[in-house]
Amino acid sequence: MPKIEQKQVVINEIKEKVARAKSVIIMDARGLSVESDTILRKKLREAGVDYKVYKNTMMNFALEGSEFEGLSQHLAGPSAFAFSYDDPMLAAKIISKEQKGMPALEFKAGYLEGTVYDAEGVKAVAGIPSREELLSKLLGSFKSPMSSFARLISQIAEKQDGAAQA
Repeated sequence: MPKIEQKQVVINEIKEKVARAKSVIIMDARGLSVESDTILRKKLREAGVDYKVYKNTMMNFALEGSEFEGLSQHLAGPSAFAFSYDDPMLAAKIISKEQKGMPALEFKAGYLEGTVYDAEGVKAVAGIPSREELLSKLLGSFKSPMSSFARLISQIAEKQDGAAQA
């Protein structure tokens, strides 16, 4: 197979991933040990996130004309890519969590929910609690005053019963 056809196969693979993806995170993974890279790949794979290393030129061709085209300006130097298909925040959260033990792993940019973010923007987005966490906090804040009120009413009722029996 000629080189052009081989490259077209890779470009088509990337286009297919991009078409299905809800988010794409670009990372600089230079300096990661093989062990660290394997751990990161495993965690991402278990979460249903594709982690691949592609040449920037191939990514440029694949992103051309897509909604992810804004990422092209961040394609410089060695790049690794995480494609998230279900939860747009998932890849950023996993990578952010793993960065604590892998200082060589750095965000370059990301596309999440229709917006292209730079490295700092991806870090900020990764720090946002999940929907489930936010809902549980909200329900906890609703429950707390109600349970305090219920205890207060219960104590008043107990005092009245004690006073009535005396």
